[in-house]
Amino acid sequence: MVDHTSTLTGLQRVLKGSRTYTGLDVIYTKLAVDLQNFTTENIDTVLDGCVDVIRDAADCDAVCIARFDHSGQSIESIYFAQSEFGACNPDQLRGLQMADVPWIKQQLSHLRLLQIADTARPGADLRDDGKHLAELHIASVLLIGLGINGEMAGFLALLHGQPKQDWSADNKLLLKLLGSSLASGLERLTIKADAQEHAELQSLMTITANDGVWDYDALTNSIRFSPRWKIMMGYSDEDLEDGPEWRSMIHPDDLARVQSGLNEHISGVVDVFESIHRMRRADGEWRWISCRIKALHDEHGRLRRLLGVETDVTERRTYEEALFREKESAQITLQSIGDGVITTNAESQVEYLNPVAEELTGWRFHDAVSRPIDEIFHGFHEETCEPIENPLSMSIERNRAMKSVRPSLLIRRDGNELYIESTASPIRNNKGEVTGGVLVFHDVSESRELNRKLSYHASHDILTGLVNRREFENRLDRALKSAKAGETSYALLYMDLDRFKIINDSFGHQVGDTLLTQIGALLKAKIRWRDCLARLGGDEFAVLLESCSMEEALRSAEGLVKAIEEYRFEWEDNSFKLTASVGVVPITAKNEDVASIMNAADASCQAAKEAGRDRVHCFAEDDIELLRRRREIKWAARINSALEEGRFELFRQTILPLQKDEQGDHYELLLRMRDENGALVSPDLFITAAERYGIMPNVDRWVVENALRWLVSEADERERLALCSINLSGQSLADDKFLPFVIEQFRHSGLDPTVICFEITETSAIASYAQANRFITALKELGCLFALDDFGTGLSSFGYLKHFPVDFLKIDGSFVKEMLHDLIDREMVRSINEIGHLTNKKTIAEFAENDEIVTMLRGMGIDYAQGYGIAEPRPINQPIK
Repeated sequence: MVDHTSTLTGLQRVLKGSRTYTGLDVIYTKLAVDLQNFTTENIDTVLDGCVDVIRDAADCDAVCIARFDHSGQSIESIYFAQSEFGACNPDQLRGLQMADVPWIKQQLSHLRLLQIADTARPGADLRDDGKHLAELHIASVLLIGLGINGEMAGFLALLHGQPKQDWSADNKLLLKLLGSSLASGLERLTIKADAQEHAELQSLMTITANDGVWDYDALTNSIRFSPRWKIMMGYSDEDLEDGPEWRSMIHPDDLARVQSGLNEHISGVVDVFESIHRMRRADGEWRWISCRIKALHDEHGRLRRLLGVETDVTERRTYEEALFREKESAQITLQSIGDGVITTNAESQVEYLNPVAEELTGWRFHDAVSRPIDEIFHGFHEETCEPIENPLSMSIERNRAMKSVRPSLLIRRDGNELYIESTASPIRNNKGEVTGGVLVFHDVSESRELNRKLSYHASHDILTGLVNRREFENRLDRALKSAKAGETSYALLYMDLDRFKIINDSFGHQVGDTLLTQIGALLKAKIRWRDCLARLGGDEFAVLLESCSMEEALRSAEGLVKAIEEYRFEWEDNSFKLTASVGVVPITAKNEDVASIMNAADASCQAAKEAGRDRVHCFAEDDIELLRRRREIKWAARINSALEEGRFELFRQTILPLQKDEQGDHYELLLRMRDENGALVSPDLFITAAERYGIMPNVDRWVVENALRWLVSEADERERLALCSINLSGQSLADDKFLPFVIEQFRHSGLDPTVICFEITETSAIASYAQANRFITALKELGCLFALDDFGTGLSSFGYLKHFPVDFLKIDGSFVKEMLHDLIDREMVRSINEIGHLTNKKTIAEFAENDEIVTMLRGMGIDYAQGYGIAEPRPINQPIK
């Protein structure tokens, strides 16, 4: 604070000489004191009162105290006093931009006096200032600058409405005194406000900060702790009266490290001591504490003060350790999984590759980081080899997961190729914003090759390498659609080798398979490249001729017959000559479907055989086979009517045990149909039509539902029952809805499934191998038994036998009925029985037509017999004989 005593005394002398009233020195003394000691609360009152006194003392038109805004560029507030008749109004200076008075702005400094004698006639430097002040009716000005902390805060000014060439020394001395006092008061007020703000901030920081603070005074060997530190560490004021031994608070495993680091800081090696270590709370719990310590030294380098700031970071440390373990686990997982993983940022720049991704792409992690994903992961279409859009870039752009629909071709860094499947997903933050992406992919080259082979085997015959029946029928269906569209003409050749069974039976399947392989190669060499050759099964072949007239088809068929006729098959010392029968069918828009074409071709081939074999037969509309097919169409309609009208009936035929007596009735349920007049219809007439036109699943549903209903309703029959056999067709096995239907019938009826045996034919079981196995396995879990019917008629009976979990083998009746006179049939029956017993299956011989056959079957060890020699089929409502 400036001492103004001498200045005030001189001023008082001057004023006393010019003023007549007494007490003036007291007024100015009080004025100077008030300007130094006003407060925030009374500043407006004090300054408003002071300017009135100053105006009266200085005998001027107006007095003003101007305060600048925080930038010092404009006048923010004005305290003023003006004479009653004065022209100048200082209040108009409020909001004045200092840039409008450039001379005053430039010259103004702390306690420097500035004066303008006549604003109407200013000098060159004062032109802008004078003009602006003149517009405010201010003719002359005497002012003094007020500075606070080196910055201009405003000014104190005496104003006149008339020019004044020179302001008196008294006015200048007055401004010096009062300006000094006012600046001192404003500075004191600013310092006080800053101190209050600092104290308030310090208080808020102490309250809101999560840090504990301690202050060690080395001179007095005393230490002070902040309230937060006491709460954090659990100490009371009583606990800290003598000051805790800090070494005992540090965990023994951390003490050496902390003490060493603190010594290095105190000795000046490091500027600030920082450490995270464990400290013991008052209750004995160890907590992780983050500590920062700063030492202060005196002029001799001796420690005089230590200030420490400590924060409890136990939870953070726990989270960090858990996060580290999780990250380690994730890293180990990414390192060990079999898929390649690449992560990128939102700009699709690589951030991470796991080892599998390095192996698959050929890029090392350090080489790939920060490169665009397109540079690391090149994808191409597996068939066209055209570049495809990067799945990860697409995923990030579209903000959704992208899974490859089919394998794509990946070009490694070294140029090698492999097939991969991939899934790309965006990575989002907690706001849902995409921050990157992850690409997971794996090598499917081996599985793709395996699938290719499986697909090939699914569409080709394993033995000959030719197209198989299923694929051939698919191509035949496409050809039929093409013919109906009028695009081109086709013809079908259906070929059957004559007397092939003799070679197969005489020399075994290995010789037969070799022959079929050579025949397939021979036929392949005789057809055109665009024609399709297939092995339909056994010794049956077919050729689909494209863009071929009937005349050309007949010539091709004759050529194939001739080629086979001229071919000689050599095996060891044996030589065989074969012939073939061929049926030729044109494929036109008139054909209904593939089945009708195949039936016509089969019928034409059979006609060639019946005509003497080794020849070609061309299909004609008036063929017997066509007439039979038309009859079957009519039968299909009659079957549907019979189902709707309830004209089906169940018969049963006894199955007799041959080796030992069994308790209860054992029989097979047989289906019969009555025509519109009530007469029974032979099963051979409607079963074939029902199978050909896909009606058998509906028929089988009727049989199962009515059989179970009858057994449930007839308590006596149910008590006498040992086993009831029910026939199922191959079409029902292939029907996905049939198995749930049967299971529901058992559940609804409540009948014991162990008394039911389902019979399926060998040919249908082999044709629908997977479906049959699934069907048998599911119902055997319920307790049902199964019999393989017509066993021995298939080409691969014994090969498939071990794969079917059936309980009975029903030996085909074609072997049984002639076994008394045919040695081969008798040996077939014996072989089937032996194989059946080796596989833990019981055997049932069909067509046991007389007592002699039954006696021979019993002698062979056959388990059961069924046929007219035992009992004829009877309606189920008639007792068994």
